[in-house]
Amino acid sequence: MTPRNRIATGDLAGQLAHALRNTGRGLAAAGATFADVVRLRFYLKDWQPEKSPEFAAGLELVAEELKLPNPLPPVSAIGVDYLFEPDVLVEVEAYAVLD
Repeated sequence: MTPRNRIATGDLAGQLAHALRNTGRGLAAAGATFADVVRLRFYLKDWQPEKSPEFAAGLELVAEELKLPNPLPPVSAIGVDYLFEPDVLVEVEAYAVLD
């Protein structure tokens, strides 16, 4: 990832929104939507409970746009020391079930 491709550097809410948009694209490519998601797992760099409002803000940024279900499916937030690039703050896993 070159510097010009970095998205929302230092902004957890912005990176979370971007990651969820990418997840939505991946789901669509498989013929699924967030309505088909049965589990979400977030890996969060340097996670602290004080970051919860910023995490929630990232969800709110895209909830309507991506038609995120309310309530969400089961969610895990796992704190990690490092993700695949130094500036990346969040990674998303979504498990979807299709008929």
